[in-house]
Amino acid sequence: MREALLTSVLVATAATAVALVLGILAALVIARYRFFGRESISLLVVLPIALPGIVTGIALNNVFTSYLGGLTFLTLVVAHGTFCIVVIYNNALARLRRLGGNVEEASSDLGAGGWTTFRLVTFPLMKSAIIAGGLLAFGLSFDEIIVTTFTAGPGITTLPIWIYQNLFRPNQAPIVNVVAAALILVSIVPIYVAQRFSSDTNRGGGIL
Repeated sequence: MREALLTSVLVATAATAVALVLGILAALVIARYRFFGRESISLLVVLPIALPGIVTGIALNNVFTSYLGGLTFLTLVVAHGTFCIVVIYNNALARLRRLGGNVEEASSDLGAGGWTTFRLVTFPLMKSAIIAGGLLAFGLSFDEIIVTTFTAGPGITTLPIWIYQNLFRPNQAPIVNVVAAALILVSIVPIYVAQRFSSDTNRGGGIL
């Protein structure tokens, strides 16, 4: 059980990190640039979470086994990242659209480069939305079971998979009940904290 818990934490942390980078970049591109295929890219980003989990899991399994040589810990992280990116992307995109481009344009007019503007202006204004999205992404990854079933390598067991495997073993029932309750709590906490971030930002005049 401890190994399964550690695996879940590592996968959720890694998937959230990947989703943060890609989600923020995708949101910046979609919000700040106009180009052919822009809406198609946006659709591709949100598609994994819009599809049923079993469809996403089977599709990713086919890709990983056909082109990457099999299932590993890395394939599990990538699989979780594909749907974790959605919540971060949506949060970041909503914040960028709310902010508009006036502040960034003013920064550029004052001589700041693109990276300096992002680091000192854009990112601080997006920070609460990004944190909220990251917390939601972590919770989403931590309790995922369907996609995990199709993309985890041999011998890799996350906590939800461990619970499912031991669910019908009478001697494990007390432990499973406690672990399941803890899993529910761990899944709720990020949602609660993210909601608090949203409420605090809204009181301050922002939007999640």
